[in-house]
Amino acid sequence: MYEQNNTPPPNQSAAQQDAIDVNDFVFAATGARLRRLTLPGGEHWFVAADVATQLGYANTRQALLAHVAADCTRSLGEIAQGVCTTDASRELAAHRLQKSMKMVNLKGLIRLVNGCTKPACEPFKAWVSDVIQTVQQRGSYALEPASVQPAPAGGTAYVMPEQVVDALVRLEERNMQMDESLAAFAGERNDLLRQINHSQSRMADALDDIAEALGRRADRSRPVSEAGLTPQELLALWKAKNLVVTDDVHAVAAVLAPALVRGEAHYRVEEIATRAGLPHDRVHDCLRMLLKRGCLRQTGCSADGAPVYVLP
Repeated sequence: MYEQNNTPPPNQSAAQQDAIDVNDFVFAATGARLRRLTLPGGEHWFVAADVATQLGYANTRQALLAHVAADCTRSLGEIAQGVCTTDASRELAAHRLQKSMKMVNLKGLIRLVNGCTKPACEPFKAWVSDVIQTVQQRGSYALEPASVQPAPAGGTAYVMPEQVVDALVRLEERNMQMDESLAAFAGERNDLLRQINHSQSRMADALDDIAEALGRRADRSRPVSEAGLTPQELLALWKAKNLVVTDDVHAVAAVLAPALVRGEAHYRVEEIATRAGLPHDRVHDCLRMLLKRGCLRQTGCSADGAPVYVLP
């Protein structure tokens, strides 16, 4: 718990000030801020919303009506009227104080705090009571200077309040727990990534095996391998595998072979019969034989109605 901004020197009381003074008191355990306004005559006023929020009041106006007497609360505009200089206005703005804000004096602050019965607010209530007592006695609230001076980084060293120490210890414990959780999460993530990579590698190997097996099966089931063959080589391969066993079948195959190695053969029966020198019926028989033995397959018909043959 500490007071931000400047405090009056020890030999100058609040009553000796000739202008409005603004200070922030901060509750170290939670960082809650309590803004205080001191008039030139030494009267202290506090922002009601700062206290009401920390005490769990849902509505500051209702809390004031329920717990604080009318003579203990005023708006900042009413308090600062006639005594607010240009410098004071800048200081009020620096502390985000607006003239419409409701303020309470020390008596009103005590009543507002005592009106809260929530157990969770006891630390804040105890701290506010300490602030009120210290302000009444000294006119300000600040940390006590440490016995060893100066501070390691220069300047004045102050005694660390127990609440600050506890808050720092809790923060360090949470940081350590978070670091441990992050480390455990990182380890689990790395294990999962390794498992995923291993699974992907096994899947890739399995797919390669399947592709290789399918390739071998296709090679065994396909009667010919047409890649890079000339028509003469294609005919020789068919003959070597006993796919072309008669001169008539060979003659029909010889008509189709040049077009097949280029991609597709579009021929009518009549045209094949003319080129091969065979009757139409015999051409039909030879084509059925070539299709049955897997030398070629029919994919459809061309625009002029001619059958379309390709290698299997």
